Amino acid sequence: MTAGDFRRLALSFRGATEGSHHGHADFRVAGKIFATLGYPDPGWAMVKLKPEQQARFVQCDGDCFTPVNGGWGRRGATSVRLFGAQAEHVRRALALAHRNITSTVPRPAHHVAELADAPARPAAAKRAS
Repeated sequence: MTAGDFRRLALSFRGATEGSHHGHADFRVAGKIFATLGYPDPGWAMVKLKPEQQARFVQCDGDCFTPVNGGWGRRGATSVRLFGAQAEHVRRALALAHRNITSTVPRPAHHVAELADAPARPAAAKRAS
C-alpha cells in the first residue's frame, strides 16, 4: 500500500476531507480527525480506533498495525505501516475510524427541519366526562 492508496481510501468515505495537522496530512469527518498520513515518517499512517478494535487489528496483522506510543495508543490510536499492508485491512480500519466519529456526531440540521415538516400526530381525543 502506498501513501496515495491510503489517501484515496480515506477520502472515499462520506464527508471525509483532507487537511494538515502538525505538518502531515489528516483526514476528518465532521471536523474531527479519524486518520493521519506521514507520521512518524512518510511510510506510516494512523487510524483512530477504539482500544478493542485496535487489539483485533494488532492481533491479526501485527506487522502492519501497532499502537501509537503513550496515552494516545492506549486510547486506540493505531499506527499503520503502509509497506506490506493489505488494502482490505486498511479499508476496514479506516471504516471503523470513520464510523467511530460519525456515530457520535449529532444529525445535521436538515434532519431536524425534515422532522419539523412532518405532519403532527393527531391529538388524543378528549374523553367525555
